[in-house]
Amino acid sequence: MQRRALFLIPLAAPALAQVERPVRLVVPFAAGTSSDVQARLLALHMAPHLQQPVVVENRAGAGGMVGAEAVARATDGHTILLGSNGPLVNNPVLQPRMPYAVPDDFAPLSLVSRSPLTLTVRADSAIRDVAGWVAAARAGGMAIGSSGQGSATHFLIEQLFAAAGVRAEHVPYRGSSLSVPDVVAGNLPSVMAEISTVFPLWRDARVRVLATTGPRRSVLMPDVATLIEAGFAGLTGGSWAALVAPAAMPAPVRETITQATLRAMETPAYLERQREVGADVAAPEERGPAPLLAFWRAELARTRATAVAARITAE
Repeated sequence: MQRRALFLIPLAAPALAQVERPVRLVVPFAAGTSSDVQARLLALHMAPHLQQPVVVENRAGAGGMVGAEAVARATDGHTILLGSNGPLVNNPVLQPRMPYAVPDDFAPLSLVSRSPLTLTVRADSAIRDVAGWVAAARAGGMAIGSSGQGSATHFLIEQLFAAAGVRAEHVPYRGSSLSVPDVVAGNLPSVMAEISTVFPLWRDARVRVLATTGPRRSVLMPDVATLIEAGFAGLTGGSWAALVAPAAMPAPVRETITQATLRAMETPAYLERQREVGADVAAPEERGPAPLLAFWRAELARTRATAVAARITAE
């Protein structure tokens, strides 16, 4: 099922080089998901700079591969993808056959945002910090839930195991909406989960967040240390969103859409909404095609290495 949203433009908006027709922004997941939220926010703030509507289209299926393939094969010159870990990194690493090649079938436009994960326990847990969690894992009997086999949470759990030199039972769920309640109920001692799921429970003192996983502290939880601050240099992870275009998109159109994206990301209303949803806007040095391509290649390499070392396979 496809759902479309049309974002209209103020007449006084400043224009970049001309884009001749509406831009189609494909989200490879269902409406209401974090990717969908990111796409609609971007569309709203890109449209004034393009002087064209930006139409958000949800094309879900196969872990994001249906929508990503549609964009990779698009020939209309005005279709782009709101990409993320799943369709652009995790699936290409884990799936034996892919309907598109990464990054070759796409042209990078810009990294947009990062959403950190959280290492979380129940509020009354005896584990007070990351060191305590590592000690408990080393002692044996520790378990940790993820959002699913081969998910961003699973990969970060395996990277934490490797960095800390410990193992624990990995319990894959079908999303944080199922794993986190089991921690609250006392059925699971710990979880690696999306910050958007954990935040309301943390705010209500029902869970304790031991660490967040971004390169810097989360704006939602500024008093919670990162894994880096807990002693694991370079250990970051989480969900991220990026805009990519088909490799065949004409360069002038690609450049115009990129510039509209970069301007949208500087809009105060855009920045405020990102804070509200717990996403960290990509740092200035991470924006644009070249930084995104470097980031993407690094993510592919790190994910492949983790998959091999931890023997992670697709479900």
